[in-house]
Parts: sequence; C-alpha cells; structure tokens
Amino acid sequence: MRLAPPKQPDLIQRYIMTMNYHVYASEEYLAEHGTPTRPQDLDDHDLVVYGDDARPPVENLNWLLTAGAKPGESREPVLRVNSIYGIYRAVQSGLGIGALPDYMSREADNLKEVLPELRGPSIEAYFVYPEELRNSKRIIVFRDFLVDRLNPANF
Repeated sequence: MRLAPPKQPDLIQRYIMTMNYHVYASEEYLAEHGTPTRPQDLDDHDLVVYGDDARPPVENLNWLLTAGAKPGESREPVLRVNSIYGIYRAVQSGLGIGALPDYMSREADNLKEVLPELRGPSIEAYFVYPEELRNSKRIIVFRDFLVDRLNPANF
C-alpha cells in the first residue's frame, strides 16, 4: 500500500480508496471541555498532532494547528506523537481533539466528529506491486480482496 502513486515505471498501481481527514474528539473529552462550534474555538482546546520529527504520510497533516487561526499563528498542541495510530489512541482516550482519517472513526463508538465544516487533506491509497507479478494468482486475489474490503460502500 502506498499513499501516493509510484514514480517507478516498472510498478503496477491499483487505486484502493481515498482517506479524508476530519476532526474528532471522544465523548468524554467533549463532556469535560465542551464542543468547539467554530474553528477559532480550537484555541481553547487540547490538540493532538504529529510530532516535529515524525514523517506524516502527507504534507501539512498538522493543519489543525492553524485551522481558523490568524495568519502566521499556530496553536501549541497538548501532545505530539509519531503515528496516526498514536493520535487515534490519544483522542479515543480523551486526551484532546485530533484530525483522523474517516475510516478510523468508524472503529470507535466514543469518537464524535466536531467542526464538520473543517476538512483536512484527502489522501489516495494505492496497492502497488512489481510488473513481474502481474499474473500472480496470489497478488490478484489479494488485490481483489483489498478493493472489495476497502470499498467506500462497505463503510
């Protein structure tokens, strides 16, 4: 799986899905801190983002730090982690508000989308494999499995 089309000409790519980032918080966090109703309200909330030394899959994945802020200003997060799963667990545990891909929110009953008008980056995911495996039955079966399971209609 790759989060961008490959540049190597000898690789085959198959589009799998688009991941859209939205803003989420746990029910517990919102009960304790209130629900932001406009992007500027994020100034008064705890934010969970990627760390400075982390390599997020796309540029500007910490867009939540500047959403609704004055030009040139950035919020200070309460926590920086090095993986999307770390952000997910922190938000799910009630540590703050974070930007997560839509597919992750479906797995947690206690996560609620906040500020639905705020849209983060959209990232396309591809199944990529070498051209010499084009006719491999294993690759074909696995590719078809991914396409079927990750089809947006299944969410």
